[in-house]
Amino acid sequence: MRQAVAIGSMVWALFAWPMPSASAQNIKIAYIDSFSGMMADVGDVATRQLRFAIERINNQKGGVLNGRKLELVLYDNKFSAQETVLAAQKAIDAGARIITQGNGSSIAAAISDFVTKYNERHPGREVIYLNFAAIDPILTNEKCSYWHFRWDAHSDIKLQALTNYIKSNQDIKNVYLINQDYSMGQAVRKTARDMLSDKRSDIKIVGDELHPIGRISDFAPYIAKIKASGADSVITANWGSDLALLIKAAGEASLHVNWFTFYAGGNGSPTAIKQANPEPGRVFYVVDGYANLGGKEAVLLEEEFRRTNGGKSIIYPQVIEMVEMLAIAINSSKTDDPKQLANALSKMKYTTIYGDEAFFRAADHQFFQDMYVASFVPLGGEVKFDEESSGWGWKTIAKIPASDTLLPTTCKMQNHPGQ
Repeated sequence: MRQAVAIGSMVWALFAWPMPSASAQNIKIAYIDSFSGMMADVGDVATRQLRFAIERINNQKGGVLNGRKLELVLYDNKFSAQETVLAAQKAIDAGARIITQGNGSSIAAAISDFVTKYNERHPGREVIYLNFAAIDPILTNEKCSYWHFRWDAHSDIKLQALTNYIKSNQDIKNVYLINQDYSMGQAVRKTARDMLSDKRSDIKIVGDELHPIGRISDFAPYIAKIKASGADSVITANWGSDLALLIKAAGEASLHVNWFTFYAGGNGSPTAIKQANPEPGRVFYVVDGYANLGGKEAVLLEEEFRRTNGGKSIIYPQVIEMVEMLAIAINSSKTDDPKQLANALSKMKYTTIYGDEAFFRAADHQFFQDMYVASFVPLGGEVKFDEESSGWGWKTIAKIPASDTLLPTTCKMQNHPGQ
């Protein structure tokens, strides 16, 4: 994996501009993410799933365009917006016209801005950006781009689902907000306040904390504040090590609250949750899919992924869906030209691996699908798959139809002149 990163970072120097799409070359997908530092685990996990999704297309479906293969090339951005832009240029110089990324909305904003400006300067050599997990709402609102497509529900959609559940739970009285101090965390902080005020005006916000992203090794001081506040519930959009370490510190301090999260299924978090010894059903996760949703295709995919990835679970189902939809767009357009792919994706409907009907909204290139609120409980009954060999897994608490998540957009999409 580390060797692959090094190769991905150097390969740009070995190629001129890519040959026309009619050639038999592989179709390069440049994956730009953090493969070093505190957030490296997140990049590693997503890489596993990207490789799995691409191998499904190449090996099980014969590739695309009558035999061409998709090829994943990795670029380490060291979780830096500046390094991200450099990596994007290297990827383009190496022949990639498809860029993907998901971890960090500030990184996503840098890619989207770069790709949009690049395409304006290089008509006929456009690049498309496929975002599988960066969820700041601004990316499909004020800062939307014709060349950006987002598969994950943005944070306002996730909060819509969570606060609808909280609205029905009268035991929740005092809520503490703790989030990473960057664009997405700041957006969650504001929207959570607004939605709770609108749906449950009796709930008190007893704490509201922003902390540096990816720099805290001990969350004990933050947990002490939560404990002192009298909170019965915490809402956090933390991800990566910031969530795992936060919950670990909660366990060490014997803090027993409801945890309403966006990423409790992420790498390391289920282990941290189990070690924190919570009461069953007090950690919640809002997500588009997970192992125990069932469905024949989903179960077979989950079993195959675990078998080939050391028992790890699919925590980014949207990655599998993104790659499959990309392949559909390539085959239906009969080209890998980004201009044509953008046109195909912007109006695409799709059945998810869980059997739910989903679609892209052409107005802002936001993907909509059914959402789920799940809780972490011991194995048994409908909970057949555990997470990280913990003996605990995710159980569905609520299903929110895609039609109930269609929040308005302020996007003023500037379509490509040729469309």
